[in-house]
Amino acid sequence: MIDNASIESLKNNIDIVDVIGNFIELRKAGANYKANCPFHGEKTPSFVVSPSKQIYHCFGCGVGGDSIKFVMELEKLSYPESIEKLASMYNFSLSYSKGSSDYSDAKRVLETIQTWYVKNLENNDTAKQYLLSRGVSQNSIEHFGIGYVPEGASVMHFLNATLLPMPKAMEAGIIAQGENGGFYARLVERITFPIFSASGSVVGFGGRTISNHPAKYINSPQTKLFNKSRLLYGYNLAKESIYKNKKLIVCEGYLDVVMFHQAGFTEAVASMGTALTPEHLPLLRKGEPKVILAYDGDKAGVAAALKAAQMLAIANFDGGVVLFPDGQDPADLIAKGESEAVAKLLREAKPLIPFVLEKLIYSYDLNDPRAKEAAFGTARQFLEGLSQIIKDAYIPMAATLLGVAPALFGGQTQPSRARESFSQRKDDIAQLSILKTLLEKPELIDSVLDVIDVNMFGGYAGLFSALINGESEQPQVRSLAVDESLQVMNEEELQSVLRNFLIRHYDIKLKDIVADRDMPFSKKSFLIRKIKADIIPRLKKGELVVYETNW
Repeated sequence: MIDNASIESLKNNIDIVDVIGNFIELRKAGANYKANCPFHGEKTPSFVVSPSKQIYHCFGCGVGGDSIKFVMELEKLSYPESIEKLASMYNFSLSYSKGSSDYSDAKRVLETIQTWYVKNLENNDTAKQYLLSRGVSQNSIEHFGIGYVPEGASVMHFLNATLLPMPKAMEAGIIAQGENGGFYARLVERITFPIFSASGSVVGFGGRTISNHPAKYINSPQTKLFNKSRLLYGYNLAKESIYKNKKLIVCEGYLDVVMFHQAGFTEAVASMGTALTPEHLPLLRKGEPKVILAYDGDKAGVAAALKAAQMLAIANFDGGVVLFPDGQDPADLIAKGESEAVAKLLREAKPLIPFVLEKLIYSYDLNDPRAKEAAFGTARQFLEGLSQIIKDAYIPMAATLLGVAPALFGGQTQPSRARESFSQRKDDIAQLSILKTLLEKPELIDSVLDVIDVNMFGGYAGLFSALINGESEQPQVRSLAVDESLQVMNEEELQSVLRNFLIRHYDIKLKDIVADRDMPFSKKSFLIRKIKADIIPRLKKGELVVYETNW
């Protein structure tokens, strides 16, 4: 039985806003906090948390109580289980009048096994050499508590020798029970990365194979203490920097986090073998940081970044996306001594909403009217999930990327009208937006002329020439000047639109070259290689390629 004085001490050491904020997103509302009630479906927040009274109440369904009651109701736990859950979350030691609890036993198992894993690493040259080969310093090994787990027989022997009960070790996720009733170790012959709660209590482990096991990484199973959808690796070490610097870096792997911290980027954390989920949002929201997604630039990394960026944007987070180029990850770059290059990539992170719009829209063939219509529908659906002010701010960008009129995104747009516009409208909104920007910001003209030739603008070549020659009274220039439907972009947005415009231009150019039967073979093969292996890859990496006039 838990000692009553211990329960009162726990209540005095926790804050209801922090407790509930671990499970749902809370927003400040005067002296209180509000949220959509987790106990009944609602779209308008009626769930109120009072920090002064340390209680919560829902004006919709009538539920209410203190921190312990909230955890009881949400997690479907008994009163003692709820207290023990909170004590575990906040690394608080409860006192018992007799016996102990499942939580305290599991915690003891995890802490004991972690100490053993750390000692094992000191005696395993292969594991240490692997970490050193990845650039991990001895200081980082100690700071993150990295260890090593040997073969299964050694794990079982250790548990028996230290009198750790097998059922409790199973509840802690260290061992599992086979079909024949016997126990076996979940992690064997792996480098171990202890996973801590936000308050610094070990709750599970990740293991990285060094024996060529097909499963490169394995995590602890779901337990009373370990829920990977509510945990972020490294958060306990990163939270101080996150709150101080108002920045949080989400990467893909344990080693990425370790190397980020080693290089001074101490705001880095990682999800564990799964994408970010809505359950992570309350933890990400703490301290109101700007969230940077730092993922590998491979297909899987881009897909994960897009999914996470959509979720964060719709949840009204500020932040951006960095995709590491050439198949490299942050750990690789930092190990090579390229920390400044990593810092530059982080500084130049693509804002969340532009990243999502570009990836969604350019996943379609915009030269096909039906595909373009589908791209419009996808982009519009994403924008509808944003607040009205944010949506209105980004409609011009979406329209520019699609090459349609911003008015199409209005609430009364009919699908039939959209289809008609896609099939019949010939004006390229991207080109007009580039020209509108140059008209309003003539200081950018020289940099644009470095990468674009006037003739690339087709039917707008005359307008482009008049603009760069300062012919402000030319009718088309004057018409452009008063057209308020076109976006005037900042330099970063202009570069993005230029890059995508050039990719489409060179794609078309490539098809024309392939179809040209009169072009000499040597010139044709040179130009095809030039576009496919040089120009387009550089544009896709974010570089604006200087226009060459000799072909």
